[in-house]
Amino acid sequence: MFKSLFLLLIIVLLMPTAALFAQEEMSDGQKAWMDYMTPGPMHEMMAKTVGDWKSKNTFWMSPTGEPMASEGTAKFEMILGGRYLKSTHKGMAMGMPMEGINLQCYDNATKEFTATWIDNMGTGMSVSKGTYDEATKTINFTGTMVDPMSGKELDYRQTIQLLDDNHQVIEMFMNSNGKEYKSMMVELTR
Repeated sequence: MFKSLFLLLIIVLLMPTAALFAQEEMSDGQKAWMDYMTPGPMHEMMAKTVGDWKSKNTFWMSPTGEPMASEGTAKFEMILGGRYLKSTHKGMAMGMPMEGINLQCYDNATKEFTATWIDNMGTGMSVSKGTYDEATKTINFTGTMVDPMSGKELDYRQTIQLLDDNHQVIEMFMNSNGKEYKSMMVELTR
């Protein structure tokens, strides 16, 4: 009987210690989730672009093609508690009205940006991932999109250079016969 009571006493005394270890493990997990879900410096950088912008858009259909220029507007807003940047773009492309939406995020866990683009010039979505270069104030993306003529995925490169609080330049580069060429430049002014 004494042994049973002694064993029960030890178990009762050890229970808070076991609960404390479980709580510490839970706290580490909770901290990881809190870090993951809390906007940080990269989200603050994206938030600086919130507002209405005017755009000067230039497109090249091929490396030797003549540039097509147009003007447009863009509205940038942070959504879902400052975690994502949504920009809505309006203008002309290839002589037709164009409207597109870009969603951009900075993933605290992977330490990289992800961007998606959709527009009324197609039915697909392009997806890219990138990193920020502090020295040039540029987000460098690489991604894929579908070529509607072949139905195959095309690789592209895109840069977003934040020149200052009221000027940014978005450039897109495609490949033709193994050589990269600039296919788009959007100069944004607020």
